[in-house]
Amino acid sequence: MDLDRADRELTRRSYYAATAARGEAYAPLAGDADCDVAIVGGGLAGLSAALELAARGFAVRLLEAREVGFGASGRNGGQAIHGLACDQATIEQQLGAADARRIWDLSIEALDLMRARIREHAIDCDWRDGYLAVATSARKARELFDASEHTERIYGYRQQVIPPADLPRWIASDRYHGAVHDPRSGHLHPLKYTRGLARAAAAAGATLHEQTPVTALEPGPTVRLATPHGRLRARHVLLAGNVYLGGLVPALEPRIMPVGTYIACTEALDPALAASLIPCGAAVCDTNFVLDYFRTTADHRLLYGGRVSYSTVTPSDLAESMRRRLVQTFPQLRAAAIEYAWGGFVDISMNRAPDFGRLEPAGAYAPNVYYLQGFSGHGLALTGLAGKLVAEAIAGDAGRFDVFARLRHRPFPGGRLLRMPALVLGMAWYRMRDLVA
Repeated sequence: MDLDRADRELTRRSYYAATAARGEAYAPLAGDADCDVAIVGGGLAGLSAALELAARGFAVRLLEAREVGFGASGRNGGQAIHGLACDQATIEQQLGAADARRIWDLSIEALDLMRARIREHAIDCDWRDGYLAVATSARKARELFDASEHTERIYGYRQQVIPPADLPRWIASDRYHGAVHDPRSGHLHPLKYTRGLARAAAAAGATLHEQTPVTALEPGPTVRLATPHGRLRARHVLLAGNVYLGGLVPALEPRIMPVGTYIACTEALDPALAASLIPCGAAVCDTNFVLDYFRTTADHRLLYGGRVSYSTVTPSDLAESMRRRLVQTFPQLRAAAIEYAWGGFVDISMNRAPDFGRLEPAGAYAPNVYYLQGFSGHGLALTGLAGKLVAEAIAGDAGRFDVFARLRHRPFPGGRLLRMPALVLGMAWYRMRDLVA
């Protein structure tokens, strides 16, 4: 799978790249160096870990193959939402009620941590409170309301249930049959936030290197990492590159798949029209398995995400296909032009639960190589907390990290050649279920 070629196609018309100042650039690694912790990947998880570890006094070097925020961290829908990508029932079944509650509470802590970092480091990233989950059928509305009641009863997390009659006050679309509002979740400009977090990590003492792909990793009590123009020796390593690790650690590859996701953004709208689309100002996401998500931006555009791809081929006429989806939800935008259309790859796990852990200390490996992956399209807030949990573990307290590490993950079926076709067939079934429900 040629992610590099697909990325070059997908990033040309990114609203985020067009509206976020590049700011600092970080020099590639040149020559040999030593550090306490080497981090592979300059997205939110790696940057969060770098910030936390540097603040604790560790010598940290972060190696990013392209530039900070290049991957999903800088291209996503910008929605910071409670919970995980998987149903909480998946966590309950694997870990039991007590640890499921701990993981739920950690997902809420992730939201609070994001807000705290925005304040502490003065990151200008267009944060706005509010998340609206919407249902596309009466049956799905009942399921959504039942899930909200379960969340309040079991986890003590209350959200506002919105019946059909009240929906016009929240969203100007006839497509939906009910909604639930969470004021604690929210949305932001993810590339501005990611670059702000990089500045905070560098200010804390972490050394960041862009244009520095890791070409080889030699495990051991001291891990050795090779790059095109230098080598790094580290006592601990964090792998936070997800689908962009490029085969660096083959043992991790079978448990995640790259999935292309796509977003369009309209031209700047009349401010009154933009405000009327989602009067509550929240980020919005439907409850379908293959879902649509959208929000208005600080400069009065509608940003709309949907459709997925299980190959690395960019969909033809992406802007027009996304415009058609957008108009299904908001017919009043039929005349609005699409100014930006882009995408990227997220890493999904089989059960959509996050996959955190250490490489098994078999053979030459020592348990000093950590990894974070499998955020499954729900990582904007959780990646930040994940980096903090790794920092805690490296500093000697792995209790919270190990709650996640106990989650079990299976490889995708079909092996390297057949797992993508198998996933395509499975997702076709889910699409059919969404249409007939």
